[in-house]
Amino acid sequence: MSPRIVIAGGGLAGLAAAVALTDRGFPCTLLESRPRLGGRASSFHDPTTNTDIDNCQHVTLGCCTNFRHFCERVGLQDFFRREPALFFVGPGGKINPFAAGWLPAPLHLTGAFARLSYLSWSDKLSLARGLKALAGPVSPADESQPFSAWLTKHHQTPTTIERFWFVVLVSALSESLERISVSHARKVFVDAFLAHRDGWYVDIPSVPLEELYGGLLTEWLTSRGTTIRLQSAASQVEMSGDHVSSIRLGSDEVIVGDEFVVALPFFRVMSILPSMLQTHPDLQGIERLESAPISSIHLWLDRPIMDLPHVVLVDRVSQWVFNRTVVGASTNAGEAKPGVVKVVESGSSLEQAHYYQIVISASHQLASKSKSELEQIVLQELAEIWPEAAKAKLLHSRHVTEHRAVFSPLPGVDLLRPSQQSPIPNLQLAGDWTKTEWPATMEGAVRSGFLAAENILRRMGQPAAVLQPPLKTAWLSRWLFGL
Repeated sequence: MSPRIVIAGGGLAGLAAAVALTDRGFPCTLLESRPRLGGRASSFHDPTTNTDIDNCQHVTLGCCTNFRHFCERVGLQDFFRREPALFFVGPGGKINPFAAGWLPAPLHLTGAFARLSYLSWSDKLSLARGLKALAGPVSPADESQPFSAWLTKHHQTPTTIERFWFVVLVSALSESLERISVSHARKVFVDAFLAHRDGWYVDIPSVPLEELYGGLLTEWLTSRGTTIRLQSAASQVEMSGDHVSSIRLGSDEVIVGDEFVVALPFFRVMSILPSMLQTHPDLQGIERLESAPISSIHLWLDRPIMDLPHVVLVDRVSQWVFNRTVVGASTNAGEAKPGVVKVVESGSSLEQAHYYQIVISASHQLASKSKSELEQIVLQELAEIWPEAAKAKLLHSRHVTEHRAVFSPLPGVDLLRPSQQSPIPNLQLAGDWTKTEWPATMEGAVRSGFLAAENILRRMGQPAAVLQPPLKTAWLSRWLFGL
């Protein structure tokens, strides 16, 4: 008889566990408190445009091998657009294309770094020395200090810190340099820039995440026997003797099972665990994890303001601008005009609008600003770069702040993260906040789900390697940096 597997949480961690187990012939019951799957990587319906829009633009990198495998296994890979170049806009408004050259890693991006117009040659030499030092092992002394202190220790210029290290790391880790550990910063640069030629590539979903997880992935899972129950919030993990026997829902319904995965956010998980785990030393670090916000501003304008699919802004409040008109988005009738949606104006007929999303990570400093103030800041920054933005009429806007978007990668944070195997044998934990060797990313979430699934398969006597290996480190990177 097939074991009854219950997964609480329909974010990427829970979905990854469900896919791995279902794919190996073990369908699950997946419980999700919201009316949609995806967790923080999800969409919401905007009634004005009558479309689904993502709460925040999510991207993945070439080094995210487990997320890529997850998408390929369930048929989502064709809904991501790979960007052959990044575009950095310097303080003066000049656009700097950033793409790999023909040299092997880690030299493949040398030309791209050299051409950044907003860094002087002394800044670039400082940056090169900093990257070489960061590729080395992290000492215990360095790991106890924030990355901002490491940058000072390694003589990084103020301009390099503000225009390079800040730009890359705040986007990748969603925290300020004063709240990032050296090991997490190293992870970003080694995996994305130094180890392999393809690690830096950015893949952007071309459709709203709801179409991926609520449509295609849901169909893949349910067609293979997995049951998905939306608006079914887990309220308590219940014990029978020394093992978990069921999960009680908020409605008081009891879901009985044999193997369990709790894939909830770290700030919710302790409240539903059995009392014997509330004080267990292996889990005490969970309540010491901190979080950081990410804000997104969605703008619908009456005209296009840029042709590029995205840009990264330097020395501005806005950090990324995604041109959803180019990247693609769903439309009311599925027309072949990606990204162009209809917006209703008072007293007018439906008009064609162009949709842009601006993302601001580590947005602590925006808490005191009203939506109107933030909107004006963003529109002014766009107008300083693209003259058409100054002429554009704002037809519609939405503002979303995910206040607990990620766990903060503070120094010592990895000591607080629990493993997927809980102290109770038939209970697994999953989430990007568990021990994954990755920061709070979609890759980290998928890794946690795969690791939880591996534990269950091992317990059932059918061990399997679900976790995917990283990209193979280039020979020159091994020789130069010992990676």
